[in-house]
Amino acid sequence: MKNNKTNKNSSSSSSSSYYYSYSLSFSFSSTSSGSLSPTFTLLGRSHIFLSYHHPLQHIRFPVMELKEAYDIEHMRSTQSIDHELWPLDEIDPKKAKFPCCLVWTPLPIVSWLAPFIGHVGICREDGAILDFSGSNFVNADDFAFGAVARYLQLDRTQCCFATNLGGHTCKSGYKHAEFGTAITWDDALRSSSRYFEHKTYNLFTCNCHSFVANCLNRIFYGGSMSWNMINVAGLVLLKGQWVDAMSVVRSFLPFLLVLSLGVFMVGWPFLVALLSFSLLLLVWFLLGNYCFKTLLEC
Repeated sequence: MKNNKTNKNSSSSSSSSYYYSYSLSFSFSSTSSGSLSPTFTLLGRSHIFLSYHHPLQHIRFPVMELKEAYDIEHMRSTQSIDHELWPLDEIDPKKAKFPCCLVWTPLPIVSWLAPFIGHVGICREDGAILDFSGSNFVNADDFAFGAVARYLQLDRTQCCFATNLGGHTCKSGYKHAEFGTAITWDDALRSSSRYFEHKTYNLFTCNCHSFVANCLNRIFYGGSMSWNMINVAGLVLLKGQWVDAMSVVRSFLPFLLVLSLGVFMVGWPFLVALLSFSLLLLVWFLLGNYCFKTLLEC
């Protein structure tokens, strides 16, 4: 009687295995006591070679394919952002059109005493000027206090236009979302306009510079949400360009006339008083914007 027994000798890490087949002979023999005793005899051994493949052996993880897919999606998202920033019209001072610009003009009386103080506004993408020129009122396409004397066009690629929290390109997504975001340049200006339509105008606490700063914070311009009266005024005065030579004359001639007349009639004490007035204004705005921010909250 024969019985076949198969033994598997393989390694889990190998892709092939040997199977050994043993042939056994089984019989009964009688003993001296008359009982039967089983006898097993090994007749031989043969092996069978089987080949198989590990189920993960031919799987290639598509790392490069995933990277290429990511690059394609990133390129598509970038192209969609660039597509939204359509080309702007040319700046046309004669028609008072300054697309995506900050604009500045001197204030009557105040600029005669301190020429660095003026009235500022911010322009929509079509060039129309928006400025906070009175309590509960944002002027549109009719710049208060005269024609634009100085302007600075801003770069829209330095803004963060987020449709949702995950779409922020800035480093302060949660802070930006809490303050208020916008999906386009004009959307930011509309939101700030609605906000300032419920504000009381005050030259020393809540003025046109506050409105422009709110717009810049809403679009996270230049990667910052720290825009205030001081850096808005500094941005226009230091980087802005004059519309024409007459704008320079219109901005500084009244100040020079007042200065000359005061020194002629009063003498040097008038110059000291004028400088003291300018210094007090500067100290007030510096302290209000950087030390006691609650004073100038708007």
